[in-house]
Amino acid sequence: MKSDEIYSVCFPTMKSQGAAKNEANNAAQAGLSAPAAAPEAEKIDFSRVEIEPLFQDFVDFETFSKSDFRAVKVLACEAVEKSKKLLQFTLDDGTGVNRTILSGIHAYYEPEELVGKTCIAITNLPPRAMMGIESNGMLISAVHQEEGEEKLHLLMVDDHIPAGAKLY
Repeated sequence: MKSDEIYSVCFPTMKSQGAAKNEANNAAQAGLSAPAAAPEAEKIDFSRVEIEPLFQDFVDFETFSKSDFRAVKVLACEAVEKSKKLLQFTLDDGTGVNRTILSGIHAYYEPEELVGKTCIAITNLPPRAMMGIESNGMLISAVHQEEGEEKLHLLMVDDHIPAGAKLY
């Protein structure tokens, strides 16, 4: 390797329409190869999935907008003693004060696999005591039935979203 060689790192960013084509043309003119195409996404078979019916009742926008959805970073997560279901999360919600939320998802996740993840929480629910621990909010999950078995997926988002970012 020569010391005068220049290397660049590409980070994904949003681009205007046609920008990718212009980038490839510019790279070709400079004698560089075009960026590699993204690998094809894994195909998932949803044919055996059952979801709950949608609510028929409408919620007015004012009521909906009272829910404070925020991105939260998982600082720590541990199983709650004497509970088969509960995990205790210590979360960064962007306020500078750690938030504790309990969630009954231990059947689906081990605590150590969630540390460092960015999740979505409702932060303005009234505190609720569970197993003697006060929970201050609710983590959002997606639930469905598959071949008679309940499946749950904690909503996790891009780690580039900062703690405390509000969802609209």
